[in-house]
Amino acid sequence: MFNKQTIKDIKFKGKTVLVRVDYNVPLKDGKITSDLRIKASLPTLEYLISGGAKKIILISHLGRPEGTKVSELSLKPVAGALANLVSVPVTFISDVSGPDVEEGIKKAPKGSIVLLENLRFWPGEEKNSSDFAREIVESVNADFFVQDGFAVIHRAHASTDAITRELPSVAGLLVEKEVSVLSSAISNPKKPVLVIIGGAKVEDKQPLIDKFLPIADKIYVGGKIASDGYKPNSEKIVVAADFKTDSEGNKLDISDSDTEKLLELVAGAKTIVWNGVLGKVEDKPFDEASLKLAEAIGVRDDLTSVICGGDTAGYVENLIETRPELKYSLVSTGGGASLELLSGLELPGLEALEDK
Repeated sequence: MFNKQTIKDIKFKGKTVLVRVDYNVPLKDGKITSDLRIKASLPTLEYLISGGAKKIILISHLGRPEGTKVSELSLKPVAGALANLVSVPVTFISDVSGPDVEEGIKKAPKGSIVLLENLRFWPGEEKNSSDFAREIVESVNADFFVQDGFAVIHRAHASTDAITRELPSVAGLLVEKEVSVLSSAISNPKKPVLVIIGGAKVEDKQPLIDKFLPIADKIYVGGKIASDGYKPNSEKIVVAADFKTDSEGNKLDISDSDTEKLLELVAGAKTIVWNGVLGKVEDKPFDEASLKLAEAIGVRDDLTSVICGGDTAGYVENLIETRPELKYSLVSTGGGASLELLSGLELPGLEALEDK
């Protein structure tokens, strides 16, 4: 059960709403290569639009400009992409506070969306500066703050923590969905439960393995963790034993026989949590195990499927672009956030929101 207030709990008709979204989209040569993160924000935006919000002000970060203005990391292209996805006008303002923001918001049509510039152009964002948060709130003259950037709620930044001390603060629909689905995978999963762990860093994955050990029926370990010789501490844990190699002998994917064993586990599961790709997916043919796994999960409509972790979610998001028939209960937008939530850690940006 989600225990924080959401946009469904506030009366925002005729009010100005400040929304933290996650528009940290991939860019190449100044063009957005995937708009899935923008699309993930649409349920919250459409709810606010249809409910009669006076104006919707969006704040986000993009990349790692580290407190300086980097023109290549401006959110201006995102405003254009968003305008093609919503039914109201979208205005972009190349600042986050001050007279230009105040004037730009005043001029924006009623019921419209305003996207402000990249928060991380200012050092106050990552420093969790109360002054920076207050400057934003005073400039936009908002009545409520909505946290819908799940990918950043494990950070104590100005737009996740400090800002909640300036305005009544609730969750958006994306944050509610992410937290609810991820939490239910731990607290009330359909059995049998299969957890699939890949990736490279044991230190990142071990807390997740430990958390799921009492819950899961099987935990399958592949990826570089397995090829580096991961040692299981339970009979529940199955570790890939054979691998595909390149010409230099580097183990870059699990073998076909190990893939078949994993797919047998998938066929018998009712809940699957997948964190970490199984091979070097950017280099064919070492994406084969991950591709077969994604297909086997995505064609099941009787399955609760949670795809989490930055590399894994990114891989599946890209696959969905060309294979829209593949469906998943949740492809998490938050790599570190989902990992920390599943591992049982508190998320500062979530804890800061109003309780029900």
